[in-house]
Amino acid sequence: MNRQVDEYYEEELSLKIFVVLSKALQSIKKLVEEDIKCLGLNPTEFSVLELIYSKGDQPIQKIGEKVLIASSSITYVIDKLEKKNLIVRKPCSEDRRVTYAAITNEGTELMNEVFPKHKAALRKICGGLDVNEKEVLIEQLKKLGYYAKNI
Repeated sequence: MNRQVDEYYEEELSLKIFVVLSKALQSIKKLVEEDIKCLGLNPTEFSVLELIYSKGDQPIQKIGEKVLIASSSITYVIDKLEKKNLIVRKPCSEDRRVTYAAITNEGTELMNEVFPKHKAALRKICGGLDVNEKEVLIEQLKKLGYYAKNI
């Protein structure tokens, strides 16, 4: 009987984790999206631009998995960023099948200006936790994510 109670309680806790995580993510995403909209970019464009700004030139084919967007949307997002003069396409010298997305000077200038403000906004959004709580939460979420990925 005790085992059934433990299993039931664990199932209820697991359900609660899902609900609380989903609601927290929804609240955080809403605030982040509002912050990004002020830049004239949508969240997907900002994610791609931030990836290239932070990590350097990226193969266009690999960007989707790194910023969690469908590969079918990548070309559209790259086209929009290219039209805004924030990135350019660069062919790979070793493999003609590969094209890189590279940030332009204009894109770098924009990110140099807005990225520190974005990080400050994220700090404010996550201000409900102190540094130690943030570190613990990161580790716990990684552990949960890796476990779920390997099921």
